[in-house]
Amino acid sequence: MTILCVRFQLPPMYEAALPQLLGLLEEFTPVVEALPPDGALADLRGAERYFGRDAVELASVIRVRALALYGVDCVTGAGPGPMLARMALRDARPGLTRAVPEGGEREFLAKKPVAALPGVGTATARTLCEYGLDTLGRVAAAPLSTLQRLVGAKAGRELREKAGGVDRGRVVPNGVSRSLATERPFTRDELDPGRHRRALLSAAGELGSRLRAVDKVCRTLTLTVRYADRSATTRSRTLKEPTAHSAALTRTAYDMYEALGLQRARVRSVALRAEGLASAEQASHQLTFDPVDEKVRRIEEVADRARAKFGPRAVMPGSLAA
Repeated sequence: MTILCVRFQLPPMYEAALPQLLGLLEEFTPVVEALPPDGALADLRGAERYFGRDAVELASVIRVRALALYGVDCVTGAGPGPMLARMALRDARPGLTRAVPEGGEREFLAKKPVAALPGVGTATARTLCEYGLDTLGRVAAAPLSTLQRLVGAKAGRELREKAGGVDRGRVVPNGVSRSLATERPFTRDELDPGRHRRALLSAAGELGSRLRAVDKVCRTLTLTVRYADRSATTRSRTLKEPTAHSAALTRTAYDMYEALGLQRARVRSVALRAEGLASAEQASHQLTFDPVDEKVRRIEEVADRARAKFGPRAVMPGSLAA
């Protein structure tokens, strides 16, 4: 168990603390990969030898320091590779690291649904399940030729390796990406598409407000939908033009949500991330003669001034988006 996948339980709009928390991990190893907005991968191979402790023991020390120094709790998964550490994280709880021991990879994966494997989308999972390959144990035991006929030569080979616990990934050190993100959790697993859309409206409004506050625009918007079974779907879309306009962000978020085709999905939370940030002064803007659009932009300017003077709750995020 040499790789940790850590998710810090950051309060909303507090992702600015992530660089400091990454610095905490870097006190143990220089090989840290940021997973914004609230996570990271850490390769502890050298740290285990240096500190004379295994990854699970080091994870406990990291949690205590995060709580003591920043008041932030975390959940941690550990495994021989990044993929297994990420999957272990889904079963973790605060104060208890979920670990996949070396040699126990196949046992850990065997009973998990095939859709739980990173890189297996809805269509691939459906195809495999139609042939009775509904768990990773059954996929690992299937003949390679069968998998290749179902999903293709390269994909079939990679699928069989991953289902058998072969994790060829590695931790790539990086910095926090140039992005802003916000999440809307539901108090209970939510089935109502109307509530999903209202959450997206609020999230897009908040992102637009935060972008305008720092004079930035974004080129790409990413939607993450987390479900009751702890799986998640992520989609990204490049905007027609860089923007910090809440209405444009909302329309894009709605389009991505509709494209998922969710039917009675039990959704635990929705999150939006604005990526590819650039200076608003250097961004081009397509002129429009639409009086409604111009009116909304003027209202946004007034709302932003109200937030700056009276605080972020002066105007509800998303209330101005179309």
